[in-house]
Amino acid sequence: MASSLVTRSETRIEADEGRSHDPAARRAIVLYDGQCPLCRATVRLLQRLDWLRQLHFQDCRRVDEWPPAPVPLSLDRLLEEMHVITPDRRRVYAGYRAFRWIAWRLPLLIPWAPWLYLPGVPWVGQRLYRWVARHRYQLVPCHNGMCQVVPPQSSPPS
Repeated sequence: MASSLVTRSETRIEADEGRSHDPAARRAIVLYDGQCPLCRATVRLLQRLDWLRQLHFQDCRRVDEWPPAPVPLSLDRLLEEMHVITPDRRRVYAGYRAFRWIAWRLPLLIPWAPWLYLPGVPWVGQRLYRWVARHRYQLVPCHNGMCQVVPPQSSPPS
């Protein structure tokens, strides 16, 4: 009996040690288009607002580094909208819903978060988010007026 307790304790410690080296452990993972200047600027702003370090930002084009998710991730979909994988890795939010989820975790945005649920606001918010996402390369100037779109580093996991 004592040996089984030791084994369980050692297993728990080993699992905790493995998580401590993971920069995203116990944090939500925000997947964004790392080749998009508007997306990168948004990430820099969110990082400054993330005083409690609840978010880990990851370029979705680094396919080999995709985190485990409760639903299959699609590169095409990730390039269309930012995605958030919750810290418990049980839910994925995309686009406006991802923004709304993030708003509750950033102290300066918390007072505004309830407004994002008012009737009609999600409908407008999702459409506005998608419009900006579709036109993001035209909205933010790129080097010499052209954005370089680099193909993903690897194929998505099967």
